[in-house]
Order: sequence, then C-alpha cells, then structure tokens
Amino acid sequence: MSDLPELPILRQGTPYTSLDVSEINDVATGQPVIRVSQANSGLVTREFMHTAAARKALTAIPTLERVEMIKRAGEIFLKDTLPIGIAGQTQTPEDYVRQLSSTSGLPHSLIRMNLTRLAAVFGQIDIILRGLTRGLDLTVLDRGYGQQGGAPVSFGCVTDNLAVILPSNSPAVNALWIPSLALGVPVILKPGREEPWTPWRIIEAMVKAGFPRQAFSFIPTSHDGSAVMIRKAGRVMMFGDDATVAQYATDPRVEVHGSGRSKILIGEDQIENWRDFLPVLVESVSANSGRSCINASAILVPKYGKEIAEAMAAELKDMVPKAADDETARLSGFANPAMPEYIDSTITEGLETPGAVDVSAGLRAGTPRTVSRDGMNYLLPTLVTCPNFAHPLANREFLFPFASITEVPQADMLDQIGPSLVVTAITEDKTWIEDLLVCPHIDRLNVGPTPTNRIQWDQPHEGNLFEFLYRRRSIGIPQHA
Repeated sequence: MSDLPELPILRQGTPYTSLDVSEINDVATGQPVIRVSQANSGLVTREFMHTAAARKALTAIPTLERVEMIKRAGEIFLKDTLPIGIAGQTQTPEDYVRQLSSTSGLPHSLIRMNLTRLAAVFGQIDIILRGLTRGLDLTVLDRGYGQQGGAPVSFGCVTDNLAVILPSNSPAVNALWIPSLALGVPVILKPGREEPWTPWRIIEAMVKAGFPRQAFSFIPTSHDGSAVMIRKAGRVMMFGDDATVAQYATDPRVEVHGSGRSKILIGEDQIENWRDFLPVLVESVSANSGRSCINASAILVPKYGKEIAEAMAAELKDMVPKAADDETARLSGFANPAMPEYIDSTITEGLETPGAVDVSAGLRAGTPRTVSRDGMNYLLPTLVTCPNFAHPLANREFLFPFASITEVPQADMLDQIGPSLVVTAITEDKTWIEDLLVCPHIDRLNVGPTPTNRIQWDQPHEGNLFEFLYRRRSIGIPQHA
C-alpha cells in the first residue's frame, strides 16, 4: 500500500492531504494503482476565497513570457521525469502511459497519440492564441489597452479563476484549458475519477517551466463538491452529457462541452465517388477509438447508404480488443463496466424502432457487441443504417466507434442535421457551399474530404476561451499615454 502514489489536493499549489482518500483500481486486475485525496464541499468553497492573489502572481509574468514558458512545458510534459504525489515518487513518460492505461482502459498506443497531441498544443500555443484573439498583440493584455486593426482596443478579464470539471474519457480534453495560463487566469481543476494523471502531469510540467504553483489548484471531489465549484467559480469549463448541457445552457459563466454530434455530408455531385472517400469516413468515426466530440457520429448521403455502411463495417471489423501494450491496439476499453452495458442496451432498444439495421452485426458472426478481454469491457465498432433522420439512432453519439448512415435528399440535409460541432461536407457544388456557410447549426465547417477529427490550431473548434475570459470594452486614452 505504501508503494502507491498518493495525490494530494492542491490548494493554490499547496499540497493538502485529506482524511477522505479514494483508491483508484486497475481496470483489469482490480488492484489499487493510486490513492487520491478528496475535497469536501467546505474545502471547495474556501478554495475560491483567495483566487485574486493567484491571478496577481500569474500576471506578474508578462504574457509573452508565459507563452514561452508553456512551450517549454510541452517538452517537459512529453519527455521529462516529473514528481507524482507527496512521497518523493516520480513518473517517467512511460510510467504515465502505463498508469493511465491501467485506470482508464485506453491502450498505450492511443495514450501516446494523445500525449503527442497535447505536447503540440503546448508547442503551438502562440498559434492557438492568435486564433482565439483574432491576431491581437498579446502585450495589450499586459497594458490593458492598445491597437487592433488601427483602432483603440481594450480588454478586461472578467474572472480571477477558471474552474475545469474534467472527464475521464480522453486525456486530450486537457488541451482546452491550457491557454488559460497564457491568458493570465489561474485554473482550479477537478479531475475525472479514473484520470487524475494528465492534469497532475501538466501542472508539474508547467511548474518546472517556471509557472508559480499558486496558479494551480487540483481538487478531486464528489458530485456535491463539483456543484459547489460550479456555483462559486467566476468561469467554468465542464464536460458532460446532454442533461448537463441543458442544465447550464442559460448560465453565461459556464461553458459546457457536451455531445458534438459531428457529421459528414456527401453532396449529390460527389456521391458516385463515395468509395474514394472511404478512408475519410472511417478515420472520422474511429480515430481515438471514437471517444472525441469531433468524431463523426452521423453520415448523411443522398443514396448508397447501405453500400457505404457495409464498406465501413468491413474496414472496421478488425478493430477488436487487443493487449493494452499492443502498439496496433486502436479500441479502448471502459473503466466502468456499466457504461458499455448502458450503451449496448440503448442501441439495442433503438434498433427495435422499425427501419434501422446494425450492418456490423452481420460481420460479427454471432459475436455480441459487448466483449471482454483481460478483465476489460469493450464495445465493437457499430455502423447502423437508419430509414430517416428522425429515427432515434440517426443522431446519437456514443463513446466508441459508432455512426449512423442515413439517406437524406441534399436539399433537406441542412434543415435536419441540428447542432453539429463539426461538419465535413464533401461537395464542389458552389450553391450548396454557400448554404453550408450560412447554416446556423454548424460550429466548424470542412468543405471537401477532410476527416472531422482533424484540427487547425489557429481556429477554435469548440468555443472561444479568450472571449469567455475577457470582455472588450470602450476606452479613451490621452494621446501622450
């Protein structure tokens, strides 16, 4: 027991060991892997009493210096051995991969992919900030005013803190809060239960790069503690399901990252060439084991729906559970066995509504959708054809490689798709492209055969953190100032 890493609460960088400790177990063996102190609601409340001092310590470092520090932190995060817990233990990058895999069910190969992706966020933070601020001279944030586009400009920060309620499904979600440090706003992180590893390692990398510890709070807590955090924080970034999104939809302090319902639309002018786009369709659905909000969960085509679904199912039939350390593993297991059971029953129930067909089932030769290996629970890739877009499975999103394929006339697609984080529209039809550009349902639009999971760092794909943390204001400055 004493050999286990013990993660404390960090109260603005100061370790605090609670009497309430949660043990997180290896998903496959059931053996404890790490012990994590838990914060009660009272402690969470007190965490917000002195965040102005944390912001002052952070903004004492000029913005451009913070940007360079984040770049250094990326190399540290990717390559260095860093402290883990309170007992003088350390964590190499390979330790990180192994430990995260043991509690989350992610195979090593996908963790390394996410590790590299996160390091790229650190390394391209200046490009990301240019996209978030629309090219603002970042020294304006230090002075409080300046010029943009030849006109006076001023931005005021609206909060002393950003509380982040993190999930456990993918380490890459941590990329979304990293720019907060460059923008001078301290973070209060509530880690996902099975995934304390990534936020902790990021904190240690940032501190080693020169950031003040005071800028980081690490607050593992219960649902009650999370609710207090949401009430007390100046700004909140949280990840949740549709019910969570609906609960906070009208609260301007809360930015909710929920279901993406990303889609691929193939136009009438390109549908005869659908075989050429098969790699795009497969990557969009299956990359990162289908766990990202930017994975495609629905494909709308004017015809050939059955043929496309069958071809995709054939491409994905070999995406099966493998040993966690197998470098060819692409399918993630589930830490909570109740989750795949719930997803499977939801799909099965949806298939009872007439017209939908699980095309993948024919290739599984009697193998159920839920399977186990090495004590881990998995869901096999599933492609479903739906008779229309009103079917209950046509616009659903699940945490594994799942997609519906529905035949919809091109003229009706934009009226039916609903809110969509990413839409890849494969077309060269100029009139339809004009319609796509003004469609209010689409957050990010790719015109042409680009996988939905591909991100451009200079274009925010889900919300704008700068506009969430800062407010533009009018300003009058004497000419000599």
